[in-house]
Parts: sequence; structure tokens; C-alpha cells
Amino acid sequence: MTRLSVEMLAADSVEPITSAGHAQLGIAVLAGIAVIVLLITKFKLHAFLALTIGSLALGAFAGAPLDKAIASFTTGLGATVAGVGVLIALGAILGRLLADSGGADRIVDTILAKAGGRSMPWAMVLIASVIGLPLFFEVGVVLLIPVVLMVAKRGNYSLMRIGIPALAGLSVMHGLVPPHPGPLVAIDAVDANLGVTLALGVLVAVPTVIIAGPVFSRFAARWVDVPAPDRMIPQRPSEDLERRPGFGITLVTILLPVVMMLAKALVDIVVDDPEDTVQRVFDVVGSPLIALLTAVVVGMFTLGRAAGFTKDRLSSTVEKSLAPIAGILLIVGAGGGFKQTLIDSGVGRMVLEISEDWSIPALLLAWLIAVAIRLATGSATVATISAAGLVAPLAADMSTTHTALLVLAIGAGSLFFSHVNDAGFWLVKEYFGLSVGQNIKTWSVMETIISVVAGGLVLLLSLVI
Repeated sequence: MTRLSVEMLAADSVEPITSAGHAQLGIAVLAGIAVIVLLITKFKLHAFLALTIGSLALGAFAGAPLDKAIASFTTGLGATVAGVGVLIALGAILGRLLADSGGADRIVDTILAKAGGRSMPWAMVLIASVIGLPLFFEVGVVLLIPVVLMVAKRGNYSLMRIGIPALAGLSVMHGLVPPHPGPLVAIDAVDANLGVTLALGVLVAVPTVIIAGPVFSRFAARWVDVPAPDRMIPQRPSEDLERRPGFGITLVTILLPVVMMLAKALVDIVVDDPEDTVQRVFDVVGSPLIALLTAVVVGMFTLGRAAGFTKDRLSSTVEKSLAPIAGILLIVGAGGGFKQTLIDSGVGRMVLEISEDWSIPALLLAWLIAVAIRLATGSATVATISAAGLVAPLAADMSTTHTALLVLAIGAGSLFFSHVNDAGFWLVKEYFGLSVGQNIKTWSVMETIISVVAGGLVLLLSLVI
């Protein structure tokens, strides 16, 4: 099951586990988040335990029966690990194959030779935007992180100067540009034109990713000056390698899952018939699980065998790749559990009910609703689905371009200020070895910049076209 299907189920899965009023729910959300932050920052508790305790505290403050709060948390944890955990594991295996075979070395050496100094952040944002076009955010992260960390280490760059542009490229693609699932759901909900939305999405995405990526990374690098974490950096391959895979075949291996998922997205757009055999085949071939699994199997030959690996060496490489990500999987899963507890408590529904009385322009209303749901639930996709459903009636009297802008306003709002209830927050924190405070000053601020800049550009475009 993909993350989209998991989160769509989560968005309207069950009746709220509590009948608490808006005030009590609002207090419960703030209290749950405060417990998590306090346990991590003050008491230095492991994030997995803090998220688990915070989820139960949220349910208790909201007046939910403890058994239902536990069920919500475990359901969310299971769905997140099922949707994202396997992808992280496959990405880790592919990353280790790249590292041990010398393929990652080859990629990094080529990047450092072709781009250096001030151009490096721009190179990273371009690479991330291209790779991130058809990928789920988490898949893009696990594919890019080894390259980002090695470039930062080998080129002696600030981790934030290199990492923020890469994350910005992935995040902007995820929120604003079809064929990502969030924008596609919003396009369907408000009956927007996909081609127009894609064109305007790219128009908004380019300046947004420049400001949130290379420009903001200058400030982020000053605020948080941390080295690339050694435990996550792929080590240089041992000198006993017979040979290293070539740059071309290494690049093909990395881009294989990207091409497979992009092919699925294009077939979905062109064919648009769930019963069509071709589309059903590509739905399987282009699913993140199959695409990454294929890349891993292919990588065993194009990277492992090309470097002279024996069968035992390949098996050892796969085994070693999984140990470092155990903690990450638990933390990301617990973040999903906290998010599900929020959703099942009725927080998203509360935000929708409150926003019905707001009297403001449609595009700004769409952005604000998406922001509120994103802050409350931590899910960009849930925020997009919920906001699109609420403002869909407003699109009836809109022009084609303004309907497309409505989709982009929702997508921009859905990216606002990622924090402790977002599984992506913990993914970035753990991969980059940051504290909660450092992650908020870099990743969370970057997400907010993307949301505000993109939202502002959408409003400006609505005055011109």
C-alpha cells in the first residue's frame, strides 16, 4: 500500500475516538506536542518513547478511552512502517550497494569535479528536483541522502548548505507539481485541468525552490553548523575492490526507480482508465515498492558484480545496510502513530468546522485551511485531501487558470511548518543527525518558506491571469 492510499484511509477512516469539544481538542493537541518536545529536549528521552508517550497523553487530554488511543497509535505506526518502512529499508540497501561497490564514490567525484564552490547548492537543488519529480518524498530522501552526505564530507561543505537545497527540491515537487499524489487528488477534487496545473505549478515551483533552497541554505548553515553524521555516511569502499562500476551504469541504477515511477504517472495521465491492462501493469511496475526493489536487484549486478563482489559479499552488504536504520524506522513509525491519533481524535474535522465561518478570498481560504490541517495532523497529503474537499464547491464559478491556482494554493498550504507530528520531520532529523531545535531552525523553517513563498506567488498570479 502506498503512502497516498494509507493516508487517504487515515483521512476519513473512523469516527473520532472522542466527543471532546473544540476547546478541549485544541488544548489536547498543544499538550501532546508539549509532552513530546519536553521529553526529548529536557529529559533526553529517545524520540520513539517520547512520541509513544505523547500520543497516549494526547488521547488522555482529549478524553479518549485509553484502549482506543492505543489502537489509533498502533494503527498509525503500522500503516507508516508498511508504507514507508520497506521503502527506507530498500533505499538503505541500494545506498550501501552504491557505497561498498565504489559507485557512490564515482558519482560524488564526478559532481565535485563538475560543480564546486558556490555552484554546488544549485547543482544539488537541480538534481533533487529532477529525481523528486515522480517520487514520494521519503523515497527521494533515502535515494539522495548518501550522495548529499558524501558530497558534504568529501567537499568539506556545510551539511545545511548542501542538504537544504536537496530537501527543498524534493519538498516543492511533492507539494506543487503533478504527478505527485497530493496535487493529483486536489486536481480531481476541484476538477482542474492537469496540463494547466502542471504548467503553473512549475512556474510557481522554480522561484520557490530557489528561495527555500540555495538562498535560505546560506542562513541555515550559519544557524546550524553541524558535520555530516558519521553513522549515516557511506564509507569509502575498501581498497581490495577489483574495479569500480562506471559513472553511466551507476547513474542508470539510481535513476531506474525514478523512470519506472515516472512512466506509471505518465500512463495514468494518458490512459486514465483503471480497468485498462496497460495502466494496471504500470500501476504495479511503477509502485514505489516494486521500483525500488527492482533497482536493488539490478544494483546487485550493475554495482556489486561490477565491483567483483562474491555472493557472500553481496549478502553481507545487504545485512550491514539494515542495522543503522532500525532506530529511524521506529521513530518515523511512532511519528505516524502520533499523526493517526490526532486524526482519529477529530482534530482535522475540528479545523474544517471552524474554517467554514471564515469570510476571505477563495485562494487564501484554501491556503489557510490546508495550513491549519497540516499543523494539526502533520500530514501534507491529509491536509491536501481535506482542504480540497472543503473548497471544491468554490471552484464551480472559477476560470480554468484560477481552478489550477486553487490546487496550488492548497498544495502550498499543505507544506507549512513541519514539526513533531510529521513523520518527515523525524526522518530528516535522524538522517542529518540534528537535535529537535536544530531541525526546527532548518527543516521546519524551510518548509514554512516554501509554503509562504508559493502561496504568495499563487495570489500574485491570480491578479495577473
